[in-house]
Amino acid sequence: MQDKCGVFGITLDSKDAALPVYYGLYALQHRGQESAGIATYDSSIHIERGMGLVHEVFDEHLLTHLKGSQGIGHVRYSTTGFSKLENCQPAVVNYRGGTIAIAHNGDIVNALDIRKTLEAEGRIFVSDSDTEVIAHLLVKELMKYDTITAIQELMNKLRGSYSLTLLLNDTVIGVRDPYGIKPLCIGKLDDGYALSSESAAIDTLGGELVRDVLPGEIVALKPDGFTSQRAAKKAITAHCMFEYVYFARPDSTMDGALIYEVRRKIGEVLAEGDVEADVVIPVPDSGIAFAIGYAQKSGLPYTEGLIKNRYVGRTFIMPGQDLRETAVRLKLNVIKKHVAGKRVIMIDDSIVRGTTSRKIVDMIRAAGAEEVHMRIGTPPIVSPCYLGIDMPTYGELIAARKSVDGVKLMIAVDSLKYITLAGLIDSIGLPREHLCLGCLTGMYPIEKPAERAMQLKLDAFANGVKKKDERVPVSPVSS
Repeated sequence: MQDKCGVFGITLDSKDAALPVYYGLYALQHRGQESAGIATYDSSIHIERGMGLVHEVFDEHLLTHLKGSQGIGHVRYSTTGFSKLENCQPAVVNYRGGTIAIAHNGDIVNALDIRKTLEAEGRIFVSDSDTEVIAHLLVKELMKYDTITAIQELMNKLRGSYSLTLLLNDTVIGVRDPYGIKPLCIGKLDDGYALSSESAAIDTLGGELVRDVLPGEIVALKPDGFTSQRAAKKAITAHCMFEYVYFARPDSTMDGALIYEVRRKIGEVLAEGDVEADVVIPVPDSGIAFAIGYAQKSGLPYTEGLIKNRYVGRTFIMPGQDLRETAVRLKLNVIKKHVAGKRVIMIDDSIVRGTTSRKIVDMIRAAGAEEVHMRIGTPPIVSPCYLGIDMPTYGELIAARKSVDGVKLMIAVDSLKYITLAGLIDSIGLPREHLCLGCLTGMYPIEKPAERAMQLKLDAFANGVKKKDERVPVSPVSS
């Protein structure tokens, strides 16, 4: 499972923004590995985008040509739109008032309806991502209103999750959806200000976290500060639960909570009144903080029983069952001495389909573990996500089809325990009404899209073609 992407924006006093944006995207690489892009402004907008990791897309030569002290960047993992060159971001649209570059984290559930309306008006699209829909709709509003009013009108028409960084001519603007589903924060640097999906990217640049962008807020950066306006405000917020348990880096602070401490507390909750065991091990990397909290609470020794190969990419050919099993071993290897003859508590962030969990459990047993007890840092995932997370359909979600005992039998563990919903909410430290828990409860802050529209999105993802080492033509789309 992956979050859709990460966004970054920066305005500096004098020096070029491209290299700091590059470093910011590097710090956000965990949020998307399919493509990366940077747009800067120097009399006009310059852009470079391509398939692959940040360091694969950009080199010193390209960064040198991205002139200008304002810039935005994007790393992508697709949940809407094929994984292909045309869908790389930032998206760029020309209009009579100038040029817009836009980077988007989230998912617009009414994007197809908006796109049909815009196409009927004569707008031409070159991608199938909802980000280009946002760009064209914003241009339409800019033809009628000033910048802030146009963005307000845009927000009134969008349904879904979004954190945006915009490069509107020479101005960097951040926008967060009225529910605050996707994260966005403001940072102060030595010579400017930045917007980022996570505070860890601001730390990377030696900056200081100022605060989160508020739900429904529009923030415009200046080298010596920023202006803001709360354009839309809901009675409740709906921060994505999965940011806290899986997506965000543990060293990031999000909506006032240090992610590491949230995960450590989840581990402590899991340890309460649990079975007797000899050792606690995490499924790396997301299970590490959970396991540390569990070990601290239970008094059991924490050890690394699984070692992750961090040089294995997300995708590789697995044509047969034997090779699929080899693929798991390529990513994870068991330290046999740490588990042989022991009752093992193994902690992971979630169980989605259950197939990978079963393979890991089999590896632990093959290494000589006497017992394997699985502990999970989220409650059972029983419903897909419609708001920017690559989540399987109902039929693929094991907890939507099986009871806890059924999942336990399927993954072949001696016992299985999920954190309770109340325990998760308490660990995050926000009221229940401030969180999006749709994948756990089936209740969403935003009305679900029509099933046909959702199927089109799923089909687009399933049929996407992943390509690397390609770059998008630099000429922007005219509108």
